[in-house]
Amino acid sequence: MVELNQFQDAVFTLMQIVNQFFANLVQLSAEASPWLLLGLLIAGLMKAWVPTRILSHHLGSGKKAIVKAAFIGAPLPLCSCGVIPVATELKRSGASAPATSSFLVATPETGVDSVSVSYAMLGPVMAIYRPIAAIISAIATGLLVNTTTKTATSNQAEVKSCCASHQQEAPKKEETSCCSHEHSHQPTSMDKTISGIKYASTTLIDDIVKWLAIGLLFATIVRTFVPESFLLSYGSGLPAMLLMIAISIPMYICATASTPIAAGFIMAGISPGTALVFMMAGPATNISTLGVIKSEMGTPVLTRYLLGISVSAIALGLLLDAGLSYFDINIANQMSHSHELLPQWFGILCALVIIILAVKPIRRLFIK
Repeated sequence: MVELNQFQDAVFTLMQIVNQFFANLVQLSAEASPWLLLGLLIAGLMKAWVPTRILSHHLGSGKKAIVKAAFIGAPLPLCSCGVIPVATELKRSGASAPATSSFLVATPETGVDSVSVSYAMLGPVMAIYRPIAAIISAIATGLLVNTTTKTATSNQAEVKSCCASHQQEAPKKEETSCCSHEHSHQPTSMDKTISGIKYASTTLIDDIVKWLAIGLLFATIVRTFVPESFLLSYGSGLPAMLLMIAISIPMYICATASTPIAAGFIMAGISPGTALVFMMAGPATNISTLGVIKSEMGTPVLTRYLLGISVSAIALGLLLDAGLSYFDINIANQMSHSHELLPQWFGILCALVIIILAVKPIRRLFIK
């Protein structure tokens, strides 16, 4: 009888864990999907409307491109998953690996939406410090990625310039062959927009869907089996920040969604600097992003990307704690209660749209 009760208890506990796992998976999917769709839309429109030569010129090689990418990405309201298709298209359109890395850090770490939420929940100091920290972190990471072998960079530049020259030559040949016919079939604005959306909902999503799925599963595992009390037990300081980095790397969380969690950490006793590390490393690193970086730019870039984010996040977190202590500023007194930004039903609807686009047999029923 005792063994039967123990078996029933074990089954009940297992069912609770399974239910919690699937509940977290649905919640994370609902959080990620609206921003992923927004990122796919931006990437598709970028493909259709922004000439490759402009991206190659402004986000090509050099330190200026790294700085530009950081300032371009910082205000965009894209999260960890939403930035992946945009960054992928940037890289394929001629942006250098350092500039793309800078964009990948700055964009998910902050944005106009997360700054407003930070002001509402964490107070003015964190609302000001957070985007500045994101831009500094992005530039530092881009500069570190820039230290990859010059040979690889020069080879990539030669390939891009060669491709660009071929792309520029092709239209000239077409124009000389039949000018009047060419002008009569010039694509309209609607044609460009539709082609961009079709590209994002077919080719681009096929390229990233595997890493998105893996990333969501890893994030669900972390959220299910790593309790917040485990993090809080480490308090603050360098050990807590290192632990926060380790927890954040496989985790999916967007800048806006990380804000209420960071607020909970601060209220529970973790230092604002340690919470900042979570808000920086969490959005900028997850399995999906890291997988795409490895496949698009290689392992050396991935290694420097992780190192740049980790070192800059910890350094800026320590600097924040030191500054708050020196000026005797209490972040907890500036905080207020949070509220849901997007309804869950809308996120689930967006997740269903992504599933339809990701499964080719179903997608072909809607997109030819």
